[in-house]
Amino acid sequence: MTTHKTDVPVGGPAPDAPTGARRARLRVPDPRERPELLLVPGVFVAVMLFWEYAIRPMGIDEYVLPKPSQIADALWRQLTDDLFWGHLQVTVQEALLGFVFGVGAALVLGTAISQVRLVERTLMPYIVAFQTVPKVALAPLFVVWFGFGMTSKVVMAAVISFFPMLVNVIEGLRSADADRVQMLKAFRASRWQVFRMVQFPTALPFIFAGLDIGIVFAILGAVVGEFIGAKEGLGYLLLQTNYNFDIAGMFAVLLVLSALGLLAHFVIRSIQKRVAFWAQQNTVVAS
Repeated sequence: MTTHKTDVPVGGPAPDAPTGARRARLRVPDPRERPELLLVPGVFVAVMLFWEYAIRPMGIDEYVLPKPSQIADALWRQLTDDLFWGHLQVTVQEALLGFVFGVGAALVLGTAISQVRLVERTLMPYIVAFQTVPKVALAPLFVVWFGFGMTSKVVMAAVISFFPMLVNVIEGLRSADADRVQMLKAFRASRWQVFRMVQFPTALPFIFAGLDIGIVFAILGAVVGEFIGAKEGLGYLLLQTNYNFDIAGMFAVLLVLSALGLLAHFVIRSIQKRVAFWAQQNTVVAS
């Protein structure tokens, strides 16, 4: 009887055996360990079924609260209309430009305030006073100052996204470990070296938290600016559907805005996981 020997690497698995990382990727999540995997879609289906079949018997008219099926039809009509995509592009451009300007100004000003005590004592009273003003109330002024074009919406988005980012930058830079800062100073490290090695890495979780809030606020600012005065954009489209009593169309536009906010949130989170992977998810200072 002849015995055939199989070449198996000593101290390691067979060539076809999956590695630990591959087994982890192939592992199906257990609903008992993560019940939200069933609860989230279950709650959604339950709410949609109740909304679809129980609202009418309660005496609520369609023009007040349309069915989910009607909203889905309105959303499909908009997604197949080239005019809708033009409105969407305008709002996205306004929000992104406002976000970039607002975040850039907040990074520069927040860094200056946290590093230079004279700048803090000089500017903080004005910043606090301006922060107490409802930002939405400034939209009519921006339309008067910058016109009905894209500029007024970009300014509105920048102003709304500026303050959450500013607060998080200041708090993040001030939260650096004092012992580490003192250790670097004991080794004659310059202010720039202290900022680069300790303060900025410590502030990264706060900065990404500010980015996460700021991008959603930027979308809100662009839409609010379009409410006040615009000829295009999703805010303008919301007003048009409202004037036409197209409530299903309004819900459809709101769904698109919600999808934009979720997409922006996940983009920021994915970048954070790569750049500041040590950040805690609850590290946030809201404005």
